Amino acid sequence: QVQLVESGGGLVQAGGSLRLSCVGSGRTFSSFVVGWFRQPPGREREFVARISTSGGSTHYRDSVKGRLTISRDNTKNSVYLQMNSLKPEDTAVYYCAAGRWTSYDERDYDYWGQGTQVTVSS
Repeated sequence: QVQLVESGGGLVQAGGSLRLSCVGSGRTFSSFVVGWFRQPPGREREFVARISTSGGSTHYRDSVKGRLTISRDNTKNSVYLQMNSLKPEDTAVYYCAAGRWTSYDERDYDYWGQGTQVTVSS
């Protein structure tokens, strides 16, 4: 069992930056692939980025490449999403999730945080 808690969301102007954090409980956190997903207003949840167990492999949705960076520190049971050059279309509730497989599909992730709101004003 893994519990995830996100933090770091907020209101920011376009072009600004935020850093989201996801802290996991349990000694097995480092054995999980961790992904960030988001749900924009009125839309379905979508994949944003994921990171392998060691942190050596990362993948992003095309629209965030070069602006968002996922990283992890297994000594702190934490995964981060550094968000730069934010755009209004990045506005969403952001969720971190943990799973056993490297996947873009949210159905492959077993544990989810409660989400953190990111709002980007124009």
